[in-house]
This record gives sequence, C-alpha cells and structure tokens, in this order.
Amino acid sequence: MKAAIIHSFGQTPQIEDFSDPVAKEEETLIQVKASVLENFDKLTVSGNHYSSGHLFPAFPAIVGTDGIGLTEDGKMVGFGNMRPPFGSFAEKAAAGFTVPIPDGIDPAQAAAMPASILTSMLPLKYSTLLKPGETVFINGATGVSGRIAVQVAKMLGASRVIGTGRNPHSLALLSQLGVDEVIDLTQPDDLLKQAFKKSAGEIDIILDFLWGHPAEVLLSAFIPNYAGFPKKLVRYVQVGESAGSHITIPASVLRTSGVSMVGAAPLNMDILAQEMAQIWNGIRDGKFYMDIERVPLSDIQQAWDRKGLEGKRLVIMP
Repeated sequence: MKAAIIHSFGQTPQIEDFSDPVAKEEETLIQVKASVLENFDKLTVSGNHYSSGHLFPAFPAIVGTDGIGLTEDGKMVGFGNMRPPFGSFAEKAAAGFTVPIPDGIDPAQAAAMPASILTSMLPLKYSTLLKPGETVFINGATGVSGRIAVQVAKMLGASRVIGTGRNPHSLALLSQLGVDEVIDLTQPDDLLKQAFKKSAGEIDIILDFLWGHPAEVLLSAFIPNYAGFPKKLVRYVQVGESAGSHITIPASVLRTSGVSMVGAAPLNMDILAQEMAQIWNGIRDGKFYMDIERVPLSDIQQAWDRKGLEGKRLVIMP
C-alpha cells in the first residue's frame, strides 16, 4: 500500500510503498478515507513532543494517529490507537479503537469537525455553564477552532460574541459567522488594552485559544482602578497556546479582577456520547461551517510544508 513515511525524527513525510497491516486480535482492518493533518502530527514527527518516542519507537514509520475509514463490512467508523509502525496517513490501517459514524456524514467533515466542536462545546456547557443572553469573548477567533467556537457560542444562546485575530482577511469573515465585535491583535499594546477594557465590563466568558502575550494584555485589562470587591465574575477557560505556552501576570489580576480561570471540566463517557450525538446531527444538517481542503495522500509532502492556513483544515484522503 501507499503511505506517508518518515525514516527519522524531523523529516517531512514521503509517499512510499509499505507493507499492508495485518489486524491482530481486537484490532480492526480499516480502508482509510480521511485523516486530518494537525499541528500535533508535525510536533510528534519533529521528535519534540513528549509522546514522540511512544508513537515512533522505530523507523521507518507511518505518520498519523487517527482518522475515518471503512471496515471490511463497509461500515464507516472513526479509528485510532494503531500499533507502530502503522499510522493513519495510509491506504489501510489496523486500529485498536473504532467508533461508529452515522450514515450520511461526509468522511472529510467527520475527520475534521468533531474535535474542534468539542473543544468549545464542552467548556461552554460544562466548565463555564453558559447561560442564554451572556457575552462570550473568543481570543483567537480566526483560527479553525476559534471560528467553530463562534458558531457554538451562538448556538448555545450567547447574545453577543467578541472575537480577536490578526489576519485582516480572516477578521473580515468573522461577522459572517456571528461575531458582533472584532478586535485586531496587531494594534500596539496600549491601544489593544484600551479595546479590551472597553469590552471588559460586558464579558461573561472568555475562551482563550492563544495564551502568550495576547492573554497578558487581555488579563491586565480586567484590573480595576478602584478599591473594593470585583463587580462581576468572568469565567476564563484556557483552551490553546498558539501564541505561547507561558505568561506573566500580576497577582492583582486574580485577586481583584473577578476573573476565575479554569481548564477542562471533568466529564464521563455518557456525557461525551450525548454531545457527540448532537454534533453528528449538526454536521449532517449543515449547522457548522469549516473551511476544509481535501488533499490527496500523494500530496502529503506539499501539504506538510504549507503555510498561511489560518482558519483552514487540511484533510488527507487516500
């Protein structure tokens, strides 16, 4: 079969012939239909992720950790947990884990959408307990997950959504997705802080996909200029770190701002199954928009090196 192969850490995957996987007991043979090219894939292949050695204990190896495909009896499933050296960027896979995909779902959408939808759906419903009529601030709304977060927030009843970003073209598209106010992160810090302060009083929930310096400026905008208790509680969910993994903030941010910072909420499989059922229905009914580009497996090398993909998801399809 054809597959995306690396022979050492740090390589760009190349299309080569590779032996077909043979399913062992409790594994399922999959005809691969779609697999998303994520930053996670690039990071693990670089050798710099904590799981790199686990995913690639020996070379040559096939890249990719999960995907969508057909079982031998023609059922569409999501799959993962493949034993090295096999991966999902290939024509076939032997998966240790599968989950059924409802009929009528496009494989590329099935591969690309659910994770991004869950990334905002779960925090808004279970970490922050979003109430209809509240205002949601999305830091990093122009990225793939940020755009989806806008749609999810509106679907869950947010009356107002404020979004940030850097790319002028992407910022211009946000209003079409339901963003009521757009803040350009390329402004000088003093002007950016003023823009944040202007909106701070109405914000109920923050979903932060950026962290790094933008989060520092944002949090500083909530420090009051009066003595006393905070006038409002703001629920801040730390989701991503595309602008940096570390920040420095004064203690007064947490002591006097009213900002309450959380990460992922504890969930059980019953809740996850319930949310996934709604997500599949929403995808099938066209309730979510995502800019998806379908890329042939044969073009994996060019796709791997692509730049300027803000807001777009690449799906590799054999």
